[in-house]
Amino acid sequence: MRHGKKNNHLGRTSSHRKAMMSNMASSLIKHKRIITTVAKAKSLRVFVEPLITRSKDASTHNYRTVFSYLRDKDATRELFTVVGEKVANRPGGYTRILKTGNRVGDNAEMAMIELVDFNEFFEGFGAKEEKKGNTRRSRRSGSSSKPAAPKAETAVETAVVAEEVVEEVVVEEVAAAETVAESAEEASSESSEDSAADAEENA
Repeated sequence: MRHGKKNNHLGRTSSHRKAMMSNMASSLIKHKRIITTVAKAKSLRVFVEPLITRSKDASTHNYRTVFSYLRDKDATRELFTVVGEKVANRPGGYTRILKTGNRVGDNAEMAMIELVDFNEFFEGFGAKEEKKGNTRRSRRSGSSSKPAAPKAETAVETAVVAEEVVEEVVVEEVAAAETVAESAEEASSESSEDSAADAEENA
């Protein structure tokens, strides 16, 4: 009978299940995230989080206890040197499970399990949310209509200044055109006087 035994057997014998959990935990510690089924991810969370808690205290006893579960020297060293220092200030909840849909072959529900402190995207997202929360504005009656008046005044002032600038430019262009016309008339009158003088001399 299995009274009080509520752990998921995952369709495997005890030895097979322990070996699978060891391998999955080692892969999670080395790669910081793995993709597996939801049932295995939930079982892996129960298996690996106590080991991560032990990695905060790098004593010989904790090192040997963790190694007895993982059976992998590289994963154990990574857990105590990298992961343990990273999660030193976290009181628990070291892993996150994100569902990724169903598998094509057998339609099994898949998920990604990862170490929370090694996901830079969610850390930045949380910081942005905190910044947004700090800049809250209180809603008051008539507060939304007050800033609109200066904007309208500014727009009117800008339009007036633009019209003045356009008028100045037009006046300058007209003056320049008149100057050019006068100079052209003077040049033509001078040329006609010169031609008349030449004609008198030749006569």
